[in-house]
Amino acid sequence: MKRWHSLYYKFILGYLVFGVLSFLVIATLSSGWAYRLLLSHRADMLYDEARLLASRYSSVYRGAAPSQGDTQMLIETVSTYLNSEIWIVDSRGSVVEDSVHGTRTRTDIQGFDPTFTGNRGYAVSSFYNCFSEDVLSVCAPITGNYQVHGYVLIHLPISEIKGLCDQFLNVLYVTSCIIFGLSLIILLVFTITVYFPLKKITAAANQYAEGHLSHRVTVHTHDEIGYLADTLNFMSEKLEKGDEYQKNFIANVSHDFRSPLTSIKGYLEAILDGTVPPELQEKYLRLVISETERLNRLTQRLLLLNSLDQKESLTRSNFDINRVIKDTAASFEGTCKTRNIILDLTFSESITMVYADLGEIQQVLYNLIDNAIKFSNTDSTIFIQTTIKYEKVFVSVKDTGIGIPRDSQKKIWERFYKTDLSRGKDKKGTGLGLSIVKEIIQNHGETIDVISTEGVGTEFIFTLPRSTNL
Repeated sequence: MKRWHSLYYKFILGYLVFGVLSFLVIATLSSGWAYRLLLSHRADMLYDEARLLASRYSSVYRGAAPSQGDTQMLIETVSTYLNSEIWIVDSRGSVVEDSVHGTRTRTDIQGFDPTFTGNRGYAVSSFYNCFSEDVLSVCAPITGNYQVHGYVLIHLPISEIKGLCDQFLNVLYVTSCIIFGLSLIILLVFTITVYFPLKKITAAANQYAEGHLSHRVTVHTHDEIGYLADTLNFMSEKLEKGDEYQKNFIANVSHDFRSPLTSIKGYLEAILDGTVPPELQEKYLRLVISETERLNRLTQRLLLLNSLDQKESLTRSNFDINRVIKDTAASFEGTCKTRNIILDLTFSESITMVYADLGEIQQVLYNLIDNAIKFSNTDSTIFIQTTIKYEKVFVSVKDTGIGIPRDSQKKIWERFYKTDLSRGKDKKGTGLGLSIVKEIIQNHGETIDVISTEGVGTEFIFTLPRSTNL
């Protein structure tokens, strides 16, 4: 990934562009706006002062030149206060008094027009070339006896207004720079709380893509980024377990297929090369058939598990669970007689109707009873009973056999899992029976539990929905 293709660097670039553009906007728009605002404000202030002076002169003006006493001192004082130049001009445009110690007195203003300020009330110019630089000029008439006898003119250098504008803009620029600098905190927070965690998450995603599923994202914040990291960790853990399960599944399938195939191959080779005499060939052929049936059972169970994984829809119907238990138990009559095992059936009611998939529940009962017989001692009893509680039917299969070790009770539902005791007692088991049982019960939306004590026995209890059509 190129650096500038990174979201983080795009964010920084956008941030810098925003800062530069903001500064340029402030420099261009604010400077003109500030200049016009100051110009208008100063013009209003000067005009107010000019009107006050004109009012003062109106009281002493009687159609002739005013007396130069207090009036000269007044305009000089006001001029110093305003940092400006004040002229008293007669109606013909001749300077009668000025604030610059009379240096402009009796100066005629060529082309003087008292309406030079226009509608704005002020003018910015060299004022008929009287100044070497532009000045802000305002004009207020001196009236008396309903006549205009002259004018008060106040001139303020534009350089002073520009100086004030520059000071204002300098404050604005410094403030903008401080705000821009403080906004770097946002960038710092973004870097720490978003960018660095996202880099870790991206690195973890690359590790998962390369097959390193044991990698974990070390982000522990309590926000969306932390939630994403936890989700990725959970996903990788599940994938790792799935990968491990797949490897174990393949290894177990290979093992369970290799054992009967090796036996079949050995028996057939012994028959072909004459190692087995003719009178014993039938015996070994029956062993071959037995191993073939074992392979067929394993294949059928794998296919059944696959169909359960597909979550195919159940064919539910109402049936008597007691009758199904009796029929399933009857199929083990021969095995039970051989080992003198008694199947004790106890039902809370003569007929107990449930709503489930008949074929799959038969499979559940067959696997549980088969397991109970397999791990029961000779001359023992297996108890099978049904009870009703509210809208549920509880089915229990309990043996008095070898039991299941405590550390193995959570693992018995795993595919191909066999406890050490079961491996020693039943080497022909596939380890798929209980996996099939749990898948079927869960597909029905029900539960199955196990209670077992090693050396005492094991009880499996599962629930089924009671039929509502009684």
